[in-house]
Amino acid sequence: MPETDSQPVAAPLHIREVTAEDAAAIAEIYNYYIASSIVTFEEQPVSAEVIEQRIAKVKKAGLPWLVAEEKGELLGYIYAAPWHERSAFRFAAEASVYLSGKAAGKGLGRKLYAALFDELKETEIRHLMAVIALPNDASVALHEKLGFKKVGEIPEIGFKFNHWIAIGYWQLSDFS
Repeated sequence: MPETDSQPVAAPLHIREVTAEDAAAIAEIYNYYIASSIVTFEEQPVSAEVIEQRIAKVKKAGLPWLVAEEKGELLGYIYAAPWHERSAFRFAAEASVYLSGKAAGKGLGRKLYAALFDELKETEIRHLMAVIALPNDASVALHEKLGFKKVGEIPEIGFKFNHWIAIGYWQLSDFS
């Protein structure tokens, strides 16, 4: 038998459109951040049913919600939601990205954003906003590597875990 270089083959990462069946896994990822970090200002866990409603709202707005999975396991998600409901804001959306602990620091955030940008090119969205609770060096670094520019900050706007939290606004107007 000939010798072969039998390196293990990494399972392919698959980024696809969300389905309602993903809601429980999304809730599990998101609830970790609710319970343990300031990256979301929510303070109570959310159910799969609440996530299903949020998915439906994003889809109704004609905006993308994508998930990344490997070997059938959901590792992260990203979506673009309307920036504000007033019609003059119809060309702007707010991006949100969350990764499971297994996926952090492996470039998945960039891959999800690349897929989101491709989807947004097919919409009327021209400005993408990221709202980042501060401090959050990893999220700031990710967004700035992708070309987002900081356009504002509001100090001490949120209160979680017994301390005040600032938020920063980053904007990207070119998805190419």
